[in-house]
Amino acid sequence: MDRLRELFGVRATLALPTLVAILSFVTGVANISARSVTAGPLADLLPLWVEQTAGFTGTLTGFLLLASVYGLRRRLRIAWYTTVLLLPITALQGLLQGIADVPVVGPVPVSAPLVVFSLLSLPTVLLNYRLFDRQIQLSTAQQAAIGALVGAQVYITAGTYALREQFVNVDTLMDAFYYGVVTASTVGYGDITPAADSQSAKLFTLSVVLVGTSAFALAIGSVLGPAIQARLSKALGTMTDSQLELLEDHVLVLGYGDLTEPILDELGDATPYIVITDDPDTAARLKSRDIDVLTANPSDEEPLIRAGIERARAAVVATENDAEDALTILTARELNPELRIIAAATDRENENKLRRAGADEVISPAVIGGHMLVESALERRNVEQQADEIVEDK
Repeated sequence: MDRLRELFGVRATLALPTLVAILSFVTGVANISARSVTAGPLADLLPLWVEQTAGFTGTLTGFLLLASVYGLRRRLRIAWYTTVLLLPITALQGLLQGIADVPVVGPVPVSAPLVVFSLLSLPTVLLNYRLFDRQIQLSTAQQAAIGALVGAQVYITAGTYALREQFVNVDTLMDAFYYGVVTASTVGYGDITPAADSQSAKLFTLSVVLVGTSAFALAIGSVLGPAIQARLSKALGTMTDSQLELLEDHVLVLGYGDLTEPILDELGDATPYIVITDDPDTAARLKSRDIDVLTANPSDEEPLIRAGIERARAAVVATENDAEDALTILTARELNPELRIIAAATDRENENKLRRAGADEVISPAVIGGHMLVESALERRNVEQQADEIVEDK
């Protein structure tokens, strides 16, 4: 079961479409730069313009698929839909292409890997449908930016097409849309300009520059804002949402105390884990050691949900405060009844209380240490050697 989860889990769902996106980009570039391209097996069944379109849109499809993978990293349901839509398109693009005669390299069957991995990726993505259950959440600023950008493009496209007779090289609606995009993005190729004797077209162009560039700048700002926030989160010793959403089959270390360091040493690279502590200084220190950490109260529901408690394999609760540990265990057990929870009791009389709170196993380091010390003092066994064997047997 663990092997299947590794093969078809969330990491495979992200890795395979990413590989397909790269292959789609490479295939597109190869077809663009090729001296000639042999038609693929489906080329004879579809119109010529479809084959020609597939030859130069591979790079665009690759970029769109990369954007979908980014959405998958955030477990967005809409990203799952777009990925499922794009994977058959990449496979179809590969089937329309054959062997590209690339300069210097020569004949290369660039589309074959694209078809194979597209077909392998699709069932993996479909099998993990339940993992991508988050709805896209846009802030007010992002909604305003998208609305402004769409509205600006509608205004520019409609106005340019209405005044097409007063513009040079504007004959169709696509020409008008093209003019809006290159103007708003400040590219401005100069192939479409207002007629020299048209005052209306010139005034409209001024409004296009103001409205289009402002909307484009606002949209860029709404994208850069979250990126800056992610950088600040990293500097402050916390994990970003995209990092948290990738956690799977991991161990939650809830709270931090004297026992936590040996626990982290034992976990090491054996399995992914994340520490949840409400001490900012401790969080920053752990982050400086490249340990995944979330700065929050481990007894609160929200940080446990963010840390993927429903996907975790186990939780370890081992601070020196049994009362807080009990509350943490209660919260974790309520959020994931199937989670294996291991707790350390500072006071022996609290062992049953921690079990009643929901811990599967409760260990008292003080009792174990005392027992081993007595065994050694009475020379019943070589406790030091036994302890060394336990530590070395990792």
